[in-house]
Amino acid sequence: MSKGPAPFLNIGKRAKDLLYKDYNFDQKFSLTTTSNSGLGLTATGVKIDELFISDIQTQHKSGKTTVDVKIDSESRVSTTVTVDEALTGLKTSFSFRVPDQKSGKLDLQYLHDRFALNSTIGLTSTPLIELAATIGTNELSAGAEVGFDSTSASVTKYNSGICYNKHDFSAAVLLADKGETLKASYIHTFNETNGATVAAEVTHKLKTKENYFTIGSSHAIDSSTLLKTRFSNGGKVGVLCQHEWRPKSTVSISAEYDPKVVSSPSRFGMAIALKP
Repeated sequence: MSKGPAPFLNIGKRAKDLLYKDYNFDQKFSLTTTSNSGLGLTATGVKIDELFISDIQTQHKSGKTTVDVKIDSESRVSTTVTVDEALTGLKTSFSFRVPDQKSGKLDLQYLHDRFALNSTIGLTSTPLIELAATIGTNELSAGAEVGFDSTSASVTKYNSGICYNKHDFSAAVLLADKGETLKASYIHTFNETNGATVAAEVTHKLKTKENYFTIGSSHAIDSSTLLKTRFSNGGKVGVLCQHEWRPKSTVSISAEYDPKVVSSPSRFGMAIALKP
């Protein structure tokens, strides 16, 4: 881990990734290739029921600058230009989408040994501005984020949180949704050999007094196969099996059972990622 605190968005991320990352209940296929010149190409297709969505993304790195261009099936073109370490600890990115003339935005990230700052500014006459900051160390950090819409002169969001990290466990508490939701998460690795890890997330709605929780686990069956499970208080059960059949190429099969859905309580999905 780095010396300084992680950005605010990373508070609770380790537990969230175990519980939700890579679960997919559609049919997804992606192919990634990279040339000797540093140009990367990724083609992705997703089948959702009877709808098929696809996109092609190119990435070119030159020194400290990375240019990403993505074209989706609706002929929208998204471009992001990122400059890493323009100044020590500073990362800058500029993005826009065609034909959306109001999509332009500037993202800044500054990492220091004792604090981390992130800001997003919409490049319009009445921009949406977001600012996030954390202070502390790589082990113990606290932070907050706020969003402001200059069009309506209103605060769009404000969240705060605290996180404690060790190499084998992490605990986090977040006050989200403008102070209406309290979230606590915990993740613990018990066996570093096979990666046996458990995680839990508890959500409390302060206004309605409702409580929700999700628990999950992850462990490696062998050197190339990962098994993940999760269970929620509503009875929903999820299973994910991911197999790396060749270096950096994986096939993932996900299944979920929801007893509250009468018509179709079970969902299945497959994702294939190829990286020749």
